[in-house]
Amino acid sequence: MTESERRPLASRQTSWARGISRRLAASRVTPNQVSRVSMLMALIAGASLAASAEFDGLARAGWLVLAALGIQGRLLCNLFDGMIAIESGQASPTGALWNEVPDRISDALVLVGLGLAIDAPALGWAAAALAILTAYVRAFADSLGHRGDFGGVMAKPQRMAVVTIAALIAALAPLWGWRDEPLIVAVWLVILGSGWTAWARARRLHRFLRQGRA
Repeated sequence: MTESERRPLASRQTSWARGISRRLAASRVTPNQVSRVSMLMALIAGASLAASAEFDGLARAGWLVLAALGIQGRLLCNLFDGMIAIESGQASPTGALWNEVPDRISDALVLVGLGLAIDAPALGWAAAALAILTAYVRAFADSLGHRGDFGGVMAKPQRMAVVTIAALIAALAPLWGWRDEPLIVAVWLVILGSGWTAWARARRLHRFLRQGRA
């Protein structure tokens, strides 16, 4: 994977991210190992979201905060696996596989957990399917020469931000008489936003292909 094919992230240029990636590289941690940990973080997030449905009060708030931490842990792993691989020269022949497949599994774990948190598993699966569709359109575009289209209103960072914020708001929601409302809003934002993102990427690919044949 070249620099132009990576998701543009301002956090890669920060001193703290570069410092941590250098320490990880020096400790012989491999990018593929970090990718595996990202799935564990997503599993923790999804399971915590699902568990929150069974509790009230402080216990529920604790599960929701744990879910938010798991999501952010997943994103940090996604940041560092690429930094170690590209910037520390530890890219492997299987790196492209480990860069993509864990992300799709992680999306499903988090979003299905979100659906279970509101007792609407079908909505969680729908959100997961549409999130994976956005990645499929981008990967398909890459295969046709239209590389690095990470744009859209609900790409991976936006999806995870929405769920993180919703989980934290839901942890405090009983203070003003709410419960699942923030999570319900979140799952619909992901569904509608991911659908729009997939369509927008497909439209840009269509335009690229037409221009290429003109």
